[in-house]
Amino acid sequence: MKAIVLHKGGPPEVLQFEDLDLPEPGPGEARVRLRAAGLNHRDIWRRKSYAEAAPVIPGSDGAGVVDAVGSPRDSAWVGREVVIYPGFGWGHREEAPERGFEILGIPSPGTYAEAIVVPVANLVPKPEHMTAMQVASIPVAGLTAWRALFTQGRLMPGQTVLLPGIGSGVAGFALAFAKGAGARVIATSSSDDKLRLAREQGADLVFNYRDEAWESQVKEAVGADGIDLAIDHAGARSIPACLRLVRFGGRVVYLGLTTGETIELNLRPPMWKQAHLIGTLMGSPREFEQMLQWMRVQRYVPEIRHVFPLAEAAKAHAFMEAGKQFGKIMLHI
Repeated sequence: MKAIVLHKGGPPEVLQFEDLDLPEPGPGEARVRLRAAGLNHRDIWRRKSYAEAAPVIPGSDGAGVVDAVGSPRDSAWVGREVVIYPGFGWGHREEAPERGFEILGIPSPGTYAEAIVVPVANLVPKPEHMTAMQVASIPVAGLTAWRALFTQGRLMPGQTVLLPGIGSGVAGFALAFAKGAGARVIATSSSDDKLRLAREQGADLVFNYRDEAWESQVKEAVGADGIDLAIDHAGARSIPACLRLVRFGGRVVYLGLTTGETIELNLRPPMWKQAHLIGTLMGSPREFEQMLQWMRVQRYVPEIRHVFPLAEAAKAHAFMEAGKQFGKIMLHI
């Protein structure tokens, strides 16, 4: 089979397009012939930092058709179109995963390949109204946004949500889910083009954060109480502003660190407001099923704007690192 292989960490060019043996499923496993895979910022970080001796296939998002199983009891899966739940070992608690929880794709073989072997427990039937490309865009970013909004953020209809740095896959899903839940959405970006697209996809208010007055503009728009919830994927650059803008008792849920991991923070204002700063990542199998069921009922279809052939995964990584995308970047297999 064809696959993208990582032998060492480095720039996008370290991603090699190679021929590998087709993997065989063992007991309790299934082989999926992949039709599409999605990129996540996690792929970039893992590519840059990879230092293991053994080569590995990146990628956490994938969808395709089951063509083999390792146990006769699982034969009903053969021929079915599926999307892969990209987590291993979440456990039984919804509030957080178990200590050994892992995400598909480094250290385990990932989805940048023509085929992958995963536990049967990770297979979920593809929503019939979506293509493989569309559903493959969802797992990591969609599930992370879903958990951030509803499990950690406790979003309710009529509340106001701030999405700093609109344009990422997570932010795009968060926009769709929040609007679907009846929330008012405020999006920010340094790109007027991305703000225009956010408005087209339902954002109620947009602000360019290159304007030094953007925080004052948000405060004026929402009134003295402030926003109910902020979903932040940027990290160091935007979390302080989110904490300033959130209302008394409001929540800031952060799920990414693309602009840095460390901040200087005056602890008094959030303490006085009794604001909540909550970290989150991915989600449970139950939340994955809930999200897909909502998509089935709502006939939700993610918009795909950026598609590269599998062989051009390095170009796709460079495109993501340049910050040019709006929504998910996909690999056609």
